[in-house]
Amino acid sequence: MVGRCNGRGADVLRTTRFDSTADLATTLHRDANIDNHAIPQRALGHVAPVQALAEWREKRPDLLISVIDNLTGLDS
Repeated sequence: MVGRCNGRGADVLRTTRFDSTADLATTLHRDANIDNHAIPQRALGHVAPVQALAEWREKRPDLLISVIDNLTGLDS
């Protein structure tokens, strides 16, 4: 799972010329969002990682103490 995500990121970095660091940051955040929210993973039962986390939280709330808010960035 991580290898594919890293491979997609490496492809974007290798094939895209960025006009600024802000453009690069925007692209990386967008791609991370796509990886976490839109691409189903076979290892997770063909759901996206955020969907899997939400399902796990419903089944075993004692295992996940952070709120899953579907936003990219650091956990609070």
